[in-house]
Amino acid sequence: MQYILGVLSVIGIEIIATVGLSVFTGFTGLFSLGHAAFMAIGAYTAAILTYFYNVPFLFALLAGMLMSAAVSMIIGFPTLRAKLRGDYFAIATLGFGEAVRVILENLSITQGARGLPGISHYTTLPVVMVFSLLVVWMTRNFIWSKYGRNAIAVREDAVASEMAGIDLFKVRMISLIYSAACGGLAGGLFAHYLNYIQPAMFTSVLSTQLTAAVVAGGMGSLTGPIIAISLFIAVPEVLRVANMWRLVVYGLILVLIMIYRPSGIMGYHEFSFEILKKIIPGRAAGYAGKRGI
Repeated sequence: MQYILGVLSVIGIEIIATVGLSVFTGFTGLFSLGHAAFMAIGAYTAAILTYFYNVPFLFALLAGMLMSAAVSMIIGFPTLRAKLRGDYFAIATLGFGEAVRVILENLSITQGARGLPGISHYTTLPVVMVFSLLVVWMTRNFIWSKYGRNAIAVREDAVASEMAGIDLFKVRMISLIYSAACGGLAGGLFAHYLNYIQPAMFTSVLSTQLTAAVVAGGMGSLTGPIIAISLFIAVPEVLRVANMWRLVVYGLILVLIMIYRPSGIMGYHEFSFEILKKIIPGRAAGYAGKRGI
């Protein structure tokens, strides 16, 4: 049972980071391959504050979010002002992620590659669930706000959006800051769940997993990436007894999604119980009868 609760906790933490990234990549249209860096910044900021300075857990999490958001402005201002997009922006974020990892490995306060052991265990499953639900709710409101709709317009056609009076730089920067703050929160929770962090935990592999979840879940969906990241974490754990074959299944899932659902698991739709009724055998007829179909 403790193992299952642990997997659920990791899924909840990854959902926070994935939902944040979906705002920037899914709804704004810019690919980021360095999102693990924001998780690392949030994790180390929160861990250092509680580890060395006995700062309360919630204030440490807030500090991690603010630090990640501040760093996102440093990387976002030159890249977004130069209107980098597509492969160029992805490569820039990839380099940023690797630079952050190398810096963390050479700072004395982070204890280098040895990492920080003995971090207080503040992150529990109820704490993760509360923060996950809060982030999903806030993200949903953000998407339906003026800034979220502007971000969707920028994703669909940046030139037309700019001609309509939308400030591309402002919209993209706000999306990046929000995404980075969510990543920082996820990192802080992650550090206080494992009780140990090191730079090797926040490599490009983690960034790729988060980006793959957004793409596989659906670029225009919020619930799709949540389903995708849950599958990406749960399936390898269920198949852990299969040793290396579990990674083959992981890759097979991605291939099948791209073949049969090229727009993602949910595409541009959101999960709802009405959709569930349509696909559950024996309930479709009842659903159609209520609608007079």
